[in-house]
Order: sequence, then structure tokens, then C-alpha cells
Amino acid sequence: MPVVRSKICGITRIEDGLIAAEAGADAIGLVFYAKSPRAVSVQQARAIIAALPPFVTTVGLFVDADRSELKAILEVLPLDLLQFHGDETPAACEGFARPYIKALRVRPGDDIAARIEPYANAAGILLDTYVAGVPGGTGEAFDWSLVPHGLPKPIILAGGLTAENVRAAIDQVRPYAVDVSGGVEASKGVKDAQKVRAFVRAVRGG
Repeated sequence: MPVVRSKICGITRIEDGLIAAEAGADAIGLVFYAKSPRAVSVQQARAIIAALPPFVTTVGLFVDADRSELKAILEVLPLDLLQFHGDETPAACEGFARPYIKALRVRPGDDIAARIEPYANAAGILLDTYVAGVPGGTGEAFDWSLVPHGLPKPIILAGGLTAENVRAAIDQVRPYAVDVSGGVEASKGVKDAQKVRAFVRAVRGG
């Protein structure tokens, strides 16, 4: 079975970034969305990135961000990958000299393949739970049977994942990667080291 990657999102502290890296996570997510309880400042993000060991991908999460503000952040932060979690058009995701993934919130009746099609230049597509008025981080899972196999982009599965259910999610969806935030927290924005380790272990089939 192919290796499934893991991303620990909503990192706000250096120690949590290091816990994720030591546990074997492939990526960490830094949230640049002021309304999120997991939002970080540029200064926080810079310190977290500087502390990470090599080969951990840093992902910046944005929600309908102002283009000039996003460019200003990229001038000072060496983010590896951008994650767009709002209603961004394909054009709004491009032109930042970084690969990007586009998050789509899934609800019954969605034609996921058709929704992915416009984002032909995306490095991957993140599928999250639809909750009205909330762009992500809901802690709720969606019906994984809605995700068809054979989609044209690498799929990152998110939404309500924990160490207890991630293996079942992987077996059903067969994603390229999984993304967790609330499922490994002690409180919003603060990770629980044991939960992080258990999650990554479960992703790896341990």
C-alpha cells in the first residue's frame, strides 16, 4: 500500500512544531487567518519555521487573503506550500511562485471531480467538512463515501480525523495525505504530544 503522508495543522508554538517533526509528520500547517483560534503572526511563524529540522514541509493556510498581504508574508517567510481554504478562484491561487493546494468543503450531492477540474495547476486538493460559515477546523468528519476513487489530483483528507479513526479513513478514501488539527490538541492551538505521536503512528499503520 502506498505511503500516506501526514500534516499537523494549526501549529502556534515552537515546541508543537518540534513534536510534530519528531513524531514523523511530513508537514506542519501555519494559519494566517485572523478569525481562527490557531492563527499565528509572521513573527511566530518565523520562529517556528527556523526551529524545524530539514525535510518538514511548511504550509501556509490562507482564507480569501488580500493578494498584497499574502505577497508581503511570502517576502519574509520561506513557506514551502500554500493552502487556500476560502472561496479562491484558480487565478487567485496562482502567481505566488509557490505550489498550492486548494481546500474544498464537501457536502452531500457534490460532484467532487467537477469541483476539482478548474484547479488544474494545484499540487493537490484538500477535502474538508462543510459547515456553513466556517472555512475549516470544525473537528467534524464528512461522509468519506462521497469521495470517488481515481480523482485527477493527489487528495489530502481532513475533517474530524483522530488517531482512532484515521486508519479507517485511509482504508476507505486512499488519500495521498491526511491533515489533522483539532484531533491532536490539548486546547485550541496547543497540541497534545501523545495525540500527535499516536496520530502519525496510526497513519503509518503502527
